[in-house]
Amino acid sequence: MDTLRIRSFELSNRLFVGTGKYETYEIMQKALEASGCQVVTVAVRRERLIDQQGRSLLDHLDLSRYIILPNTAGCFSAEDAIRVSMLGRELLEKQKNKGAGWVKLEVLGDKKTLLPDPIGTIEATRELVKEGFTVLAYSSDDPRSAVRIKEAGAAAVMPAGSPIGSGQGVLNPLNISLCLELLKEGDATYPVIVDAGVGTASDVTVAMELGADGVLLNTGIAHAKDPLKMASAMNHALEAGRLAYESGRIPKKRYATASSPFDGVISYIPGE
Repeated sequence: MDTLRIRSFELSNRLFVGTGKYETYEIMQKALEASGCQVVTVAVRRERLIDQQGRSLLDHLDLSRYIILPNTAGCFSAEDAIRVSMLGRELLEKQKNKGAGWVKLEVLGDKKTLLPDPIGTIEATRELVKEGFTVLAYSSDDPRSAVRIKEAGAAAVMPAGSPIGSGQGVLNPLNISLCLELLKEGDATYPVIVDAGVGTASDVTVAMELGADGVLLNTGIAHAKDPLKMASAMNHALEAGRLAYESGRIPKKRYATASSPFDGVISYIPGE
């Protein structure tokens, strides 16, 4: 697969996989491997990073293999998200992981929908860019909000396919297409990554066929009946979707078009 570049980060795999909600760390480790991912996203807040036994999630990740993408999941204000981002950078600098230089920014509006707060997201993006972060910002699928976040300095915008953990897939392909069109105006290489709502492999393929540069998911794998098989399916689905997008699909038509021409068809005439 071709390379995805996000500022100083060069990625050979376009699937971003989360580390939450797995039944055990051992299942998580095997699922990450089966997904083929290069980037693993980790929630930095202590209640998410440390389990009930006091074990750190980072101790169960191969930090020499994966680029860790710290995220600000659970933050409901720009101030909180900025504080968590700083903590994430400090933790990963100590671990000497390349992911210390970036953050997946989430500033949520409420606990029921987990949809992003656009104003808080823009505020946090501006401040984090000043602090030297490469910001990948979670956004709604509203094209104008996505553009405002890009203008605030985000290195990539991550519009939601549907609400976090809902498994509803890409609910509004038109809006995702508009996000892609507007965000890439003047720079076709600007990264747009569909984030949230993936339930199964076909959801990944749909996002990639629309022209997304990557997909971030977690629950679709972690809560599948067989996380390892689903992780592998997501990996294949992403590759299939990317290839299909690059190939260029045929246009949709109202009526049928025969695969073989009618001219020269042998006709049977009764009595001859």
